[in-house]
Amino acid sequence: MVASLQSLAQEMDEIAREASSVLEDPARILSAEPGAFARIAARTVPRWHFAMLNDGERNSALVAALKRRVPAGASVLDIGSGSGLLAMAAVRAGAGRVYTCEANPLLAEIARQTIAAHGMSGTVTVLAKRSDALRVGVDLDRPVDVLVSEIVDCGLIGEGLLPAFRDARERLLAPGGVLIPSAARLYGRLVRSEAVAALNQVGKADEFDVSLMNALATRGHFPVRLNTWPHAMVSETVRLLDLDLRRDALEPGERAVSLTATGDGEAHALAVWFELDLGGGMVLRNSPADSGSHWMQGVIPFAEPVPTKVGEPVSFRLRWSDTRLSIR
Repeated sequence: MVASLQSLAQEMDEIAREASSVLEDPARILSAEPGAFARIAARTVPRWHFAMLNDGERNSALVAALKRRVPAGASVLDIGSGSGLLAMAAVRAGAGRVYTCEANPLLAEIARQTIAAHGMSGTVTVLAKRSDALRVGVDLDRPVDVLVSEIVDCGLIGEGLLPAFRDARERLLAPGGVLIPSAARLYGRLVRSEAVAALNQVGKADEFDVSLMNALATRGHFPVRLNTWPHAMVSETVRLLDLDLRRDALEPGERAVSLTATGDGEAHALAVWFELDLGGGMVLRNSPADSGSHWMQGVIPFAEPVPTKVGEPVSFRLRWSDTRLSIR
């Protein structure tokens, strides 16, 4: 095992050297030829970026929110540049100055070149760093008028929405500034599905006991598109979290949850999904009914199946860190 870890460390060192080489010459960033960039991109740029950018409902809602909520000439900070889409949409919405930050240096360079290709480099500054590393007077001329970010995963918090907003609204947003989204809600419902449970645990494979693999099982939420697996919802739907992103503390926490069972038998997991309030009645969601969304639903597995009986409560505690949902 030590030898394997040493081999992994050597591979990571090689990737780091290749990354430095690529980033010394940004023109190489868009090369489709095999080599350093291809290897680095495969390891560091999640494939879901393509599904996200092809999600027309998501794009339209965010662009409409910017058009509605960005005052003419306003300054805007976009956290999580990705392709640069929201930064460019902010310019078209009338922003006078746009900053967009991206922690992944490869994506930051993609965004920089994409924005330049659209003739917006004079208005948009791309910052290849995390939002919590930004400094007013260094990276930003002054606190911005509008903060926009869509760093959410299937369970709302997995990409760091809470710490990013907690920090940015205090340091980087002007008093009375606009947040997009301004609120978020998380919903949950009990699920009975051996198929979904099997995505995160194993006993035997071809009569061999391979249950030691369960030490590697996900301890928090993970993405599942529920309508692709046999399942039954066996409780009412409840609102698990109701967050005012402008005023709430947005700190890690926990709360008691009780759901009334609607089916006899057992539940294997808690399914979760979110709503993002973009303002003006515009909402983004990833509920099981929203099959067109690129976001899957989140699933938080129980350690063991939980018995359910119609009309009786199933109680547990929901915990959330800055990036993970879990239950106990």
